[in-house]
Amino acid sequence: MRKEFNLLFLLVISTIICSAQKYTNLAPAPPMGWNSWNFFNCNINEEKIKHMADAMASNGMKEAGYQYIVIDDCWQVSRDKDGYVIADPNKFPSGIKALADYIHSKGLKFGIYSCAGRLTCQKRPGGAGYEDKDAQRYAEWGVDYLKYDWCNSEGMTSTVQYSRMRDALYKAKRPIIFSLCEWGSTKPWLWADTVGQLWRTTGDIQDRFATGHGVLKIFDEQSKIRQYNKPNAWNDPDMLEVGNMGLSYVESRTHFTLWCMMAAPLIAGNNLHTMKPDILQILTNKNAIAVDQDKLGIPCFLWTKANGIEAWMKPLADGSYAVCFLNRGMSAASLDFDLKQIANDPDFKKSYSIDGGYAVFDVWNNKELGTTQKNITASIKGHDVLFVLLKKK
Repeated sequence: MRKEFNLLFLLVISTIICSAQKYTNLAPAPPMGWNSWNFFNCNINEEKIKHMADAMASNGMKEAGYQYIVIDDCWQVSRDKDGYVIADPNKFPSGIKALADYIHSKGLKFGIYSCAGRLTCQKRPGGAGYEDKDAQRYAEWGVDYLKYDWCNSEGMTSTVQYSRMRDALYKAKRPIIFSLCEWGSTKPWLWADTVGQLWRTTGDIQDRFATGHGVLKIFDEQSKIRQYNKPNAWNDPDMLEVGNMGLSYVESRTHFTLWCMMAAPLIAGNNLHTMKPDILQILTNKNAIAVDQDKLGIPCFLWTKANGIEAWMKPLADGSYAVCFLNRGMSAASLDFDLKQIANDPDFKKSYSIDGGYAVFDVWNNKELGTTQKNITASIKGHDVLFVLLKKK
C-alpha cells in the first residue's frame, strides 16, 4: 500500500511540474543585476534603492549588461482586508509602483522578493495561499524579476509551492523572471527548469573566501551539478560578495572569475554608490562578462591540477576557450603549463584538443601572452587566478 501511495504521489508531482505555465526565453543568458540583501540586509528604503539604480545607470554597469535592481526582504509589512500585500509606508512612502517606474526610467528592470512559505525569512507576509493576488500586484507594479524564498514552509512541498507561483505569474500576464531560492534542499536542478529561470543550489553565501560557506565551498558544490546548467535554466550559486568587507581585492576578483566560469547569474551585492574604482573594474570587465554570458551556457570543468594550481576550462560558442588557473593556497605558486593537451569533460562526455594555433589573452591584465605554441608560465599569488582566453588565430 505504501509503495502504491509513493508511486501515486510521484505521479501527481510530476504532472504538476510538467504542466508548466511559464513565460519562455526570459533568461537566455544568466541574469545580471544587483540585490539589496548582502550589503543592506533589512535596512532598506526607497532612497537607498534609487541611489543604487542611479549608480548602475551611470557608472558603466548598465552598459556592461547589468539590468535588474532587486529589493530583497523587509519591504513588506502586512496584507490589506482583501489579502493584497502592503509595502512598508515608512520605508517606501511613494509606493512600490513609483519605485519600479523610477528604475524603469533609468533603462533598468525592477525585481522584488517574497517567499513560498507562510512568512518570509524576516517574518514578513509570505506568499503561501496568496500566489494569485501577489502575482497580480507584481504585474500591476511593473515587476520584472521575482526572487522567491523558502522560509517558514514546514509541511509544504517545494515543487507544489513553486509551481503555484509559476502559474500565478503566468496568469498575471506579465513576463517576470522567476528565481527560486530553496537553497538546493530538494535538488531543484532536477525539476525546476519547467518552473523558473534560475534556482539557488546552495545555502546563503558568506563574504569569505576559503572558510565557512564562502567562495571556494560554493564553487566546489556547483561543480558537482554543472551538467544541469543551460540557457533559460541556470544553477544559481547565490549573489556576489565582490567588494564587500570579508574579501580582499584579489579574492573579489577571483570570486568574480569563478562565477563567470560557472556561467552563474551575476547579481552584485555591494554598495554600488560608494564602491571603489577597482571593484567597479572587476564588475564591468567586458571579457570576463562575455565568458559568463556565452550562449552555450556550459560551466567550467576541472582540466587538471599540479603544484597547487587547478586548471579549469570553459568551452565558448565561437570555438574559443576560457581557462582559469586557480591557486587555492595562501602562498604564491608557480605555473608552467602546456596548453597543447586533451581536456576531457566528464559530465558532457566531450574532449577538447588545443593545438599551437591559439592566441592567449590575459583577461585581468588586458594583454596578449603569446600563443599556445609555448607553455604558459606565471607566478600566481595566494587566492588569485590567472584568467585567460584561448582564441583561434
